[in-house]
Amino acid sequence: MTTIDSPETYAGHPELTVALEDGVLSLTLNRPDSLNSLTAAMLRTLADALEQAGSDPRVRVVRLGGAGRGFCSGAGISAEDQARRKEDPAADDVLAQANRTVRAITALPKPVVAVVQGPAAGVGVSLALACDVVVASEKAFFLLAFTKIGLMPDGGASALVAAAIGRIRAMRMALLAERISATEAYDFGLVSSVHPADELEAAVATVVDTLVSGPAISLRKTKQAINAATLTELENAIGREVDGQAILLTSRDFREGTRAFQEHRRPTFTDE
Repeated sequence: MTTIDSPETYAGHPELTVALEDGVLSLTLNRPDSLNSLTAAMLRTLADALEQAGSDPRVRVVRLGGAGRGFCSGAGISAEDQARRKEDPAADDVLAQANRTVRAITALPKPVVAVVQGPAAGVGVSLALACDVVVASEKAFFLLAFTKIGLMPDGGASALVAAAIGRIRAMRMALLAERISATEAYDFGLVSSVHPADELEAAVATVVDTLVSGPAISLRKTKQAINAATLTELENAIGREVDGQAILLTSRDFREGTRAFQEHRRPTFTDE
């Protein structure tokens, strides 16, 4: 058994744990205090690792998960995150790096397994649904809360969610910003399987072992064929999301939405 930590072969980051063991590249979002909210640096490192894994013969499967009780709460919008973006222009590159990461997951010629043990919100939903197998705990839920702060889904969510569950259910998630439980997510087709929390890791191990020992070329061709048939609108969707967010991120409604979130109150939108 060989474990290779990120500094030697894969770029590391304090907020992203990277390890390669027995053919499995494990990528773990590591901001548990914020339910693994995303920064540009985290996403940049994640995308780098995924792109590198594509040509790394040691990697047969990628496992994507989150530390603590959450998978990913999306882009950070706390006061601390907002201050970081003002101080460092590179920190304001979250959307571009999120899009790059989603592209890297879908383009990777190897299976990617998402392990969703808790909340998946915002672009965290995109990261999960870009993966090929989504294994969830019964404690997990999925939430597109963009409209609650005056934004629209991004990270390819407008294509990924609709491809998984259809237009009407996608509209329900995106327009009404309803929390979708793990059980309902399974019924919808958002996740591959749901398990009791104490059985999640065993279920993930079974899936990963099956893929690691499977025929790599067959798995690659299968993934590419299904993605080509079902994600035909992904690039166009990302383009529309980028254009839309560029407008919404400068709006008064977004500023009001983020202030209301930070102050734990209902926002008062003015359509400006």
